[in-house]
Amino acid sequence: MTDFPLPDSDAKEISDRLHQRIADRIRDAGGSVSFADYMRWALYEPMLGYYSGGAAKLGKAGDFVTAPELGDLFGRTLARGIAPLLEQTDAQILELGAGTGRLAKTVLSELDALGIRVKAYSILDLSGELRARQQSLLGKESRLQWLSALPDRFSGVVLANEVLDAMPVKLACLKDGGWHERCVACLSGQFCFEDRTASSDFLSQVAESLGGHMDTAGLPDGYLTEIHPYALGFIRSLSAMMGQGKSAAVLVDYGFPAHEYYLPERSAGTLMCHYRHQAHDDPFHLPGLQDITAHVNFTAVAQTAAESGLDVLCYTSQAGFLMASGIMALLPSIAKRDVASILLRQEAVKLLSPAEMGELFKVMILGHGVQPSETLLQVDRSGRL
Repeated sequence: MTDFPLPDSDAKEISDRLHQRIADRIRDAGGSVSFADYMRWALYEPMLGYYSGGAAKLGKAGDFVTAPELGDLFGRTLARGIAPLLEQTDAQILELGAGTGRLAKTVLSELDALGIRVKAYSILDLSGELRARQQSLLGKESRLQWLSALPDRFSGVVLANEVLDAMPVKLACLKDGGWHERCVACLSGQFCFEDRTASSDFLSQVAESLGGHMDTAGLPDGYLTEIHPYALGFIRSLSAMMGQGKSAAVLVDYGFPAHEYYLPERSAGTLMCHYRHQAHDDPFHLPGLQDITAHVNFTAVAQTAAESGLDVLCYTSQAGFLMASGIMALLPSIAKRDVASILLRQEAVKLLSPAEMGELFKVMILGHGVQPSETLLQVDRSGRL
């Protein structure tokens, strides 16, 4: 990690404090904790964690760039895609993890231009730094409000762009034909992995995540993968909030269906870290100053949603969703050679290309009492889950 930019002294002090706090908790727990506990503390520990602290996350000064931050094309197209859903609900939007606020600004502007009036736009974000940026960008428009927790009931459209991937995961390692839990220990002040025999609760979580893919016969010894108890718990909470009214949740994230997630060749799992626009695989580097993510198992999400009372209304690639939602109508003619037109087409390539975000990112729409547009249904891949 010596080739990474060094943090300033204030950031390093925060990371050191978080490192010590986690080390103390590991000691108090008897010497090791689940990776999900470590990831939760590293990302969400109050005032110190990556998302709950004050460091910049997005843009050139941060660690990564999401689709809404590339420009307005993603947000404008998303607005067109959710317009039919809003018209079937109470015309409210709840955005989870709203980044800089650019997506909210773009979606509201595009819906206004389409003549679709959103009654209320609520934002739930655990990052104090991002909430401040959102409020600075969005101002004091009366339709906007910030929440500290999910509401008890909600009828409208929930937006969650790159939310599930940041939820803590547990690590499962296949050894001698059986599953073990890969945990986090602290030796001589340094974090390290430690495998322990899987508990019955952990094996139940493995079964829930892997579903019908529990057969380990084709998997190599040492095979490592992620288990997603927090993401699946979130889906249950989402279902309880949405109740039985007319509502939909649009989840945009990178991931796979289970039959692609648990391929033998994906033997090191999907865990990834992002620090200063560099991707790497060391979750113990500067805790609190880097993002830690894992790909989403969309099959497990769909199964949990169905068990909780939600319908899978659509599942497709990001490219499929954006094309079906009318992105091409927002692009300038290829004959236009001015800088703005060229940049907009370049943005579209990043969003649509299979080599960029188009295929790795998926869009899943959950809900009940509403129906996506016919064009979206034509690109639905839910049968592949």
